[in-house]
Amino acid sequence: MVKKQVNIYKRFERFWHWTQASLIIFLAITGFEIHGSFELFGFEKAVSFHQKTSFALLGLIAFAIFWHITTGEWRQYIPTTHKLIDQIRYYLFGMFRGEKHPVEKTELSKLNPLQRLIYLGFKIVLIPIVVVSGLLYMFHKTIDINNIVVISKFDLEPIATLHTLGAYLLLAFLIIHVYMTTTGQTPLSNIKAMITGYEEIEQEEEQQQEKGNIS
Repeated sequence: MVKKQVNIYKRFERFWHWTQASLIIFLAITGFEIHGSFELFGFEKAVSFHQKTSFALLGLIAFAIFWHITTGEWRQYIPTTHKLIDQIRYYLFGMFRGEKHPVEKTELSKLNPLQRLIYLGFKIVLIPIVVVSGLLYMFHKTIDINNIVVISKFDLEPIATLHTLGAYLLLAFLIIHVYMTTTGQTPLSNIKAMITGYEEIEQEEEQQQEKGNIS
């Protein structure tokens, strides 16, 4: 086996990743202030910042969906059970014993089977819950051209509770995600890869020689 620097994460992918993380963290900060956990910007500014940042996140999500579809990167999230149990066992026990990672990362397969399931759930369940509940709460008193309240006759409490629950789950995902980045070849190798785009992966010598002959 030989190690080679491979461009795993494309430029937009890295921009999307860091921008999304920054927006979610800022939403969490302003959200906690709106709930009265602390005072930083002041309630009115916190609400304004929270709303504007949520629109920025929606725009980023729209661009990310377009990018995933047009580049075919959506295939990275197709779930599979192949080596799923091995991957769970590795995270629970194997990595603490110095065992080899059961699934090698490649240019065409960046995510292991457990990551595929978790990230798919993040995209099609968790994010929609937070977004939809947030929009319903934000626009529950939308006024139409006749100055009549369009949406107002429903209980906001369960919507607010759902939004808060989704936000806590989102924050928990972020914390776990940061921890899991330290489980690479070195504690900072995965973070470095998401900054530079390049990651050192192992390849068979025969594959290397074959590529050299082709080129």
